[in-house]
Amino acid sequence: METKLYTITVFSENTVGLLNQITIIFTRRAINIETLSVSPSAIQGIHKFTITVQTTKDVVEKVVKQIDKRVDILKSYYNTDEDLVYQEIALYKVATDKLLALGSIENWIRDHNTRILEMNETFVVFQKAGHYEETQRFFNELSESVGVLQFIRSGRVAISKSKVERLTDMLNNLKKYENA
Repeated sequence: METKLYTITVFSENTVGLLNQITIIFTRRAINIETLSVSPSAIQGIHKFTITVQTTKDVVEKVVKQIDKRVDILKSYYNTDEDLVYQEIALYKVATDKLLALGSIENWIRDHNTRILEMNETFVVFQKAGHYEETQRFFNELSESVGVLQFIRSGRVAISKSKVERLTDMLNNLKKYENA
């Protein structure tokens, strides 16, 4: 079976030890987590885990079902890239003198749609948001031309293309059921 990149979204309350419980599910199946991002969701008191994995559809379906069985999990879903709007944020630290030796940095900023977060006599920190390929391309170009002193990339952050968040639909259906 063909593997591809899947994005798993998990909604839960902010419970101590939950991340460990989720990662154990992947470890037991020998699935490597490519990226992981956790933040509060649009619903107060609910956190959203965004996890990317390279696997088959059959395996990702089983993992999501297993995650859903956890008591502290409200709901989990999986999506392909076509179902999502997603980004990463990357920070790049380079030596100021080497960067200025290239000439105008305005072209770098414009061509790669980056921002300068910090610039002083010793280093410059760029910020770039985009897909993995875009942030990696900028890293490669900086590495080849001036060298990169430090580099960090966030995990994927993603929003579904559906009209409302699936969790919102589920919670609304529960309210209708309770009120009936």
